[in-house]
Amino acid sequence: MIDTLRAAFHQQFGEREELRYFFAPGRVNLIGEHTDYNGGHVFPCALTLGTYAVCAKRSDGRVRMYSLNFEDDGVKEFNLFEIVYAESDGWANYPKGVFKQFINAGMKIEDGFDIVYGGNIPNGAGLSSSASIELVTAVLINEWHSFSVSHAHLALLSQRAENEFIGVNCGIMDQFSIALGKEDHAILLNCDTLAFEYSPFWQEGLALVIANTNKKRTLADSKYNERRSECQSALNDLRKDIDITHLCELTVDEFEGHAHLIEDDICRKRARHVVTENERTMKAVNFLKDDKMEELGALMKASHLSLKNDYEVTGKELDALAEAAWRHPGTIGSRMTGAGFGGCTISIVKEEMLASFIEETGAMYQEKTGIQASFYTAGIGGGARELTKEEV
Repeated sequence: MIDTLRAAFHQQFGEREELRYFFAPGRVNLIGEHTDYNGGHVFPCALTLGTYAVCAKRSDGRVRMYSLNFEDDGVKEFNLFEIVYAESDGWANYPKGVFKQFINAGMKIEDGFDIVYGGNIPNGAGLSSSASIELVTAVLINEWHSFSVSHAHLALLSQRAENEFIGVNCGIMDQFSIALGKEDHAILLNCDTLAFEYSPFWQEGLALVIANTNKKRTLADSKYNERRSECQSALNDLRKDIDITHLCELTVDEFEGHAHLIEDDICRKRARHVVTENERTMKAVNFLKDDKMEELGALMKASHLSLKNDYEVTGKELDALAEAAWRHPGTIGSRMTGAGFGGCTISIVKEEMLASFIEETGAMYQEKTGIQASFYTAGIGGGARELTKEEV
């Protein structure tokens, strides 16, 4: 990847004396879906798949960007002193938004950059390619300018870029797990307080398999914002009688005792998913610590069914892929991951049955949907960083 990036940089922007290289992973969430913006817990990990960037400084205030993943879009360019969202800029709005948040936070950026991006995260798969390009840009800015911004704060700046510049009201999970990922560890993150702990996640004889439905996630952003609004409506109804700030402050029993306060049936279902998913996430971490993998797998299945029935973000493709995985004897657990409406499932699979899992699950999915799924066996990697000389 590095050689390809370097060659693309020379082709687009010419030879430069000093090039620097950066990487930010994608992420997958093991369990804890749509809890992050409801003040709950999530359990993601960074992947060895991710976004790379090679860049050089300019002596003016212009930033020129090129992506190997969107070659037909050509070079995108903007002025540091006039950063505005433009629909025609497509993917480039994500790094633009990050530059804008640094400047809005009072950090002085006057010299521009030439940057080439390239990644091996499947576009639109729900593995946070957008947050990955945000974080690789944030680390790039931070390191070039020696701002000494913490990785946790880089995550917050990147989230703000997506909320305010792109207009997607995402929670903090994607950016945080990408910024602070740790090899062979998942992160239990309290999205309300940002308190977190690393949990070792590698089991002998098991593989982590990501399966892409290859259904374009056209509804994800609009429906995501709709779900946030429904959760807020449920919270507003509950707060008429109980003093809470977030839905995930409630236990399942407390929710059931007050669910009648939520006037709208749909909003009540959304809230039920959020509260039960938060409880599943806490249980999952403890099962992992106690090496109770079958119990963890059962929680993954329950998570998917809740996302299907109460949160209604799966769709026939994700359901078909998860159901095919559940039928395979090598599957420990499987569920949709990400915002939903297409994208990926995450499965924990017995390594000796990996080949048959991919073959049989893929065949069953294609028979039901007419679409061929893509499978990736991913490692759990480290967080966003500048690459060392040995790595390039």
